[in-house]
Amino acid sequence: MAIRAAFKAAIDGKQVAVLVPTTILAQQHYETFRERFSGYPFNIQVLSRFRSKKEQTETMKGVKNGTVDVIIGTHRSLSKDVQFKDLGLLIVDEEQRFGVSHKEKLKRLKTNVDVLTLTATPIPRTLHMSMLGVRDLSVIETPPENRFPVQTYVVEYSMSLVREAIERELAREGQVYYLYNRVQGINQMAEQISMLVPDARVAVAHGQMSEQELEKTILDFLDGEFDVLVSTSIIETGVDIPNVNTLIVHDADKMGLSQLYQLRGRVGRSNRIAYAYFTYQRDKVLTEVAEKRSQAIKEFTELGSGFKIAMRDLAIRGAGNLLGAEQSGFIASVGFDLYSQMLEEEIRKRKKEIGGEQAEEVKPWNTTIDISIDAYIPGDYIYDSVQKIEIYKKVAAIKTLEEAAELHDELVDRFGDLPQAVHNLLTVARLKVYGSMYAIESISQKGADFEFKVHADQNGNLDGQKLFQLANEFDNRIKLIGGPQIHIELKGKGLQPEETIAMLERFLVQYKRALKSKGELQDVAK
Repeated sequence: MAIRAAFKAAIDGKQVAVLVPTTILAQQHYETFRERFSGYPFNIQVLSRFRSKKEQTETMKGVKNGTVDVIIGTHRSLSKDVQFKDLGLLIVDEEQRFGVSHKEKLKRLKTNVDVLTLTATPIPRTLHMSMLGVRDLSVIETPPENRFPVQTYVVEYSMSLVREAIERELAREGQVYYLYNRVQGINQMAEQISMLVPDARVAVAHGQMSEQELEKTILDFLDGEFDVLVSTSIIETGVDIPNVNTLIVHDADKMGLSQLYQLRGRVGRSNRIAYAYFTYQRDKVLTEVAEKRSQAIKEFTELGSGFKIAMRDLAIRGAGNLLGAEQSGFIASVGFDLYSQMLEEEIRKRKKEIGGEQAEEVKPWNTTIDISIDAYIPGDYIYDSVQKIEIYKKVAAIKTLEEAAELHDELVDRFGDLPQAVHNLLTVARLKVYGSMYAIESISQKGADFEFKVHADQNGNLDGQKLFQLANEFDNRIKLIGGPQIHIELKGKGLQPEETIAMLERFLVQYKRALKSKGELQDVAK
């Protein structure tokens, strides 16, 4: 998809920038682009530390004067001395590997430029932005042909396990990644593996090696000159070696969920069944978060499950702060729900404006409800705390009467008939919907009576005569008090609290009759 988008931009005379997190991935993309565009007169260049200073200077000159059509580079592409003549498309691969500061630099690049970001596991903040509508989201769920899910094991570390896993892979003439994510001690680990499996040819790769040495090691491993590559997490992105189908990760509990998923994606890239062993130290008690990560990586083994992994990561880490540097966590200053609501309203307004339509007025009414009633989900109705929180979130998110009815039907279908406390909870949610519809500032309880205040701005929308007629239909239990704000009192003497609230809701259902029609409002305006 990315290559086709780049081809379309290049055909139209625009330059394309492909941003990748590692030099190895940049080199692999460079080879792929050259192969796919071989029959077309496009100038494709790579900008990374694998290139000499002279080559980099020539490439930057070509980017500036427009002779370079496609530039593939690492963070080096974000430098101030890299200037484009006519950039039309920016492709960001492995977007989850770029921090906030890098994305701020991207903003300077992408004014009036189309942007395509690619990732198997978006960071929580990016995923949340997509779900809110800040970004368009497309999910590719169809795996390549003849691929098998990677057999995944989360186990205590043992030398016998490592030996058996390596020997099994060597027996079928395959290769092995052994991930040891500390440069200090990585050579000793390589020696230990050589002693465990004397027949294995072992190589070491990490980011502190020189460009030439690292490139030679990776290419030699690609050519099959080594059986086991002991490396740091530099293999996490972009290394595509189909013959490697066993992965062993040392101290996997110290890594993030999306990182574990990305690492597992380095194997199983052919028609062979692949194996991934995520190990942790023997007798170590994992933290709660590490336990959740381990459970998730075991649970989601099917192909194309990166989106589900990212959703679980969002649940574990939180959505992140769109206005600051945090990639995860919550917006503590205003609260997550309020922030999401404000953002959603602003996005809706902006989309209307961009579409050339008049911005839809967002109703500011957020009705305060202060009544004494049991409105909750009992433990004997929904036992599981996670499901209970999920339902509470759905109740809080109700914006229309249709949504309230749908949630009622869902609860009955999933958990059975509603107890009175849950009935009350949904009633309160519906009262808030009515409050938003009719600009009701507050609904409060005073002893056995209830009172709600209609915002002063709505006085002109009400027909006083119809309102009095409506009040009389409720056996003198409704009392109207005029003024800058209309106060409506509901007398609940002699009624149970549930009966009083039911009567209040019936009144609000009929309240629409007291509102002036659009024609009446236009006559008043004249």
